[in-house]
Amino acid sequence: MSSSVLHPAPALDSNHQPLLDWLASQHEAMCALLERIVNIDSCSKDEAGVRQVATVLRERLEAAGIAVQTLAQPGWGDCLLATLPGSHAAAGGHIQLMGHMDTVFPAGTVAERPFTVRDGRAYGPGVADMKSGLVLNVFVAEALARFGGNASPVQLLFTCDEEVGSPVCRTLIRERSQGARAVLNAEPGRISGNVVNQRKGSTRIEFEVLGVAAHAGINPAQGASAIAALAHKTLALHALTDSQPGVTLNVGFVQAGMAANVVAPQALAHLDLRYTAETDMDALMAQITTIIEAESLPRTSGRILAQTGTLPMAKTPDALLALYQRSAAQLGFAVEGEFTGGAADSGITSSMGIPSLCALGPVGGYPHSEREFCDLSTFVPRAQAMALTVIGLE
Repeated sequence: MSSSVLHPAPALDSNHQPLLDWLASQHEAMCALLERIVNIDSCSKDEAGVRQVATVLRERLEAAGIAVQTLAQPGWGDCLLATLPGSHAAAGGHIQLMGHMDTVFPAGTVAERPFTVRDGRAYGPGVADMKSGLVLNVFVAEALARFGGNASPVQLLFTCDEEVGSPVCRTLIRERSQGARAVLNAEPGRISGNVVNQRKGSTRIEFEVLGVAAHAGINPAQGASAIAALAHKTLALHALTDSQPGVTLNVGFVQAGMAANVVAPQALAHLDLRYTAETDMDALMAQITTIIEAESLPRTSGRILAQTGTLPMAKTPDALLALYQRSAAQLGFAVEGEFTGGAADSGITSSMGIPSLCALGPVGGYPHSEREFCDLSTFVPRAQAMALTVIGLE
C-alpha cells in the first residue's frame, strides 16, 4: 500500500466527535459483553462453545442493524461475517476487521477461574487472546453503523480455529479477504501498549522415531532405542536455531517408550518452528527432514507424520502503521510497531499482499496462561483509534 491511497486521520471535529463520545460511553457495556463471552468455554474444536460465543456476538451486531452471516464449520463451530456499507461508492475494496473466537483453554476452565476484575484488569480464559478484541471490533462496527464516516465497506470476520493454525478457516479467510484494502486484526495489544507490524510464522511438525524393542537387562544390545535416537535428533534440530535470521526450533512434546526395562521401540515428538517472511523455507525444511529421517543410531529411523502452521506476517506498510499512530496520537496515546514471534491469521492476509496491521485490541498480557489479563482502561481508546483508522482509509 502506497502512501498515496491513505490520507491522514481526520481531526477530531464535529463530524467524528459523536462517534468517539458514544464509544467513550460504552465502557461498561464493553466489559459486560466481555464477561459474557469469557465465561463461555470455547477451546478450538469445542463446537458447542464456539457456536455459543458466535451467537452472543451475532445478537449484539444484529441489534445494531448490522447484517451478519453465520458460516458453519462442522466439527469446529461457526464463523461470523458481518458487513457495513461504505459511504463512497468509488472507494476500492473493503476494510477487514479480524478476530478469532477459539481459545487454547479446555472445557471446564471457566468453572475453575471465571471472568474476574481486579485493579482494573480483567482475568479469565481467553480474556486477552482474543475475546476482548472481538468485543472491540463489535463496538467499532456498531459505532460506524450509528454514525458513519467509513468511505469503504467494512467487513468483520470472526473465525473458530486460529489457535491451532486455522486448518479449516484458512481458505475462508483467503476467500473473504480477497480485494481488501487493509486488514486490521484485534489480537491483544502488547503489554508495552504497542501494536504488531510484523509476525513470525509457525509450523508444528509431528514426527515418529522407530527403534527395536529388547529387554534392557538381558539383551539390551539386541535393541535400538528410539528414545536415544530422538535425543540425537532433538539436539540436531535445536542446533538449527538461528541458522537463518529469526529462525527458532523447539521440540516441546515427547511421548516414548513402553517401560523402564524395555529398550524403547518407538517415540513421538512435536517440533515447533518459528520463522520470518524472509526465511528460505525450502532449504530449512530440507534440513529438518534430513535430520528426522536420518538413521541417528543403527537400526533406527524417523518420519514426519503431520505438519500444520500459520504463515508469517510481513512488515506492515509504513503508511498504514502511520495512519494508526496518527489516530492514536489524536486520542492522547502513542504506539510503535513491534515484531513478535507469535503467529496470527494476519499472516494469511499478509501473504496475499494485503496491508495488515495486528494487535489492535485492548492491551493484554500473558496469553495462554492463568495470568492472562486485559487492561480494561485501554478498551475505549483502542476502540476509538480503530474507528479513526477505518475512517482514515478514505
